[in-house]
Order: sequence, then structure tokens, then C-alpha cells
Amino acid sequence: MSTAMRRERTLSLWGKQINPRVFVGGEGPPLIFLHGAGGLLWDDFLDALAKNYTVYAPEFPGTSPGEYDAIKVLDDWHDLVVYYSELIDELGVTDATLVGHSFGGMIAAEIAAANPRSIAKLVLLSPLGLWRDDTPIPPWLSMNGAELAEVFFHDPEIAKRFMLTPDAAATHPDQLLAATWALACAGKFTWPIPDRGLRDRLHRISAPTLLVWGDKDKLVPPVYAEDFKCGIANSRLSLIQDAGHALIHEKHLEAARAVAEFAGA
Repeated sequence: MSTAMRRERTLSLWGKQINPRVFVGGEGPPLIFLHGAGGLLWDDFLDALAKNYTVYAPEFPGTSPGEYDAIKVLDDWHDLVVYYSELIDELGVTDATLVGHSFGGMIAAEIAAANPRSIAKLVLLSPLGLWRDDTPIPPWLSMNGAELAEVFFHDPEIAKRFMLTPDAAATHPDQLLAATWALACAGKFTWPIPDRGLRDRLHRISAPTLLVWGDKDKLVPPVYAEDFKCGIANSRLSLIQDAGHALIHEKHLEAARAVAEFAGA
């Protein structure tokens, strides 16, 4: 999708203390996308969804240009969940499908548990949020670029397109700074482990739910998919072959097709 076909909104939230950008593209039923810890990237996955939906993609607090101090306003996990509920209300959409990837999936699941009637359908793409002592999630917030590429991607060639190499980081320090800051903002709510008791609240999710997982996910292995499925009564699982944690980049067409078939394009 060309930049001209995407619209941009700025919301005023949390008593006008947080003013995030929201990118809007496409036409059709509303779909809200919550991005992962690395920041918002409108790429082929969202382009594919925008062929059938009006996609709303907000930036995480503190990651919009000029809004870096906004992350300081939210004190804890409860604040963050209430903030995102306020954001959805401010968008003014009804009967929306809520889609979250990774850290964004963790937030989406909490929203659906806290306010079950606020969304029509829920899609969780390799979400964080649960913890197993027998299969611990790697300490991704303390990893370097090469280590992150290893746990996020199954295909190293695709990883090169999305991860900053040392040479690229040296020539584009602004991109490195933005990515590092986005991880730091997410880290405020996921350090030391991404578990805020979601397992105890999964039973409250009543919206029809689709879990989408890469079968080669090294960050959140597919065994976690079974835990989510057991916890959410009205849920089903779609496993994408030869995809890692970054399945929306590695297998964007397959991931978008699974979302569209479930949400009813």
C-alpha cells in the first residue's frame, strides 16, 4: 500500500498526557493491530489485511515521535491495559477484530479478559504473557542483534531484511536508537519475565479467538499455544509451517490469510 493510501491520526489520551499516532489503511470492517516490542512497522502483513479491512495500527506509548516521555506516565501493567481500553474507545469503532503480535498479543489478551464485550473477535499471533518453568522464554531484552535474529526468525535471509546489521546501525543510528527505545518501553512491563498473571484471567475471554503460531518459534515455543488454547474456551489454533516468532514477516501471506478467514473478510 502506498503511503498516500494510509492515513494518520493522533489521539489524545490519558488526560492528554499521551498522544500516540495511529496509522489507518484500507476499507472494510474494523481491525485493530497491536504491534510487538520492536515497534510498529507497516509492511506486507498489514498491507494484506488492509485489502479487506480498515486497519488501525497504534504506536506503543513512548514510541511516537516527540512522545518519548509518554511511557513515564503509565506506572504499571494495570495502567497499560486500561490505557489501551481507552485507546479503543477513542477510535470510535465497534465490533472490531483485535489482533496482537507477540507483546501486542499479550496486551490484546488482557484487554479481551478485562472487558470481554469490547471486541468482536480476537487474534493472538505468537503472544507473550504465559510462563512455563519447563520451557522458559529466552531473555530477549538482554540479547544483542544477532541473538535476537536467531530467536525471532526461522529464515536467516529474511532476518537480514528486518534486523539492523552492525554496518546498518553505524550508518543509521536513528533506526538503532528507535528500535532500542521501543524495546526499553516494552521492557518496562515485561522485565524480568513476560508474565503478569494472565493465565489466571484467560477464562474471562469470551470472544471467538484464533491463535496463530509459527511451528519453529524459538522465543515462544508452540507448547505455549496449547496453554492458551486450554485457557480460552472458544479458541482454535492455526500452526504455520517453517515460521519463527516473526511469522508476520516470514509468512505474511499465510498469517494474513488465517486472520481473514477467521475474521470473515
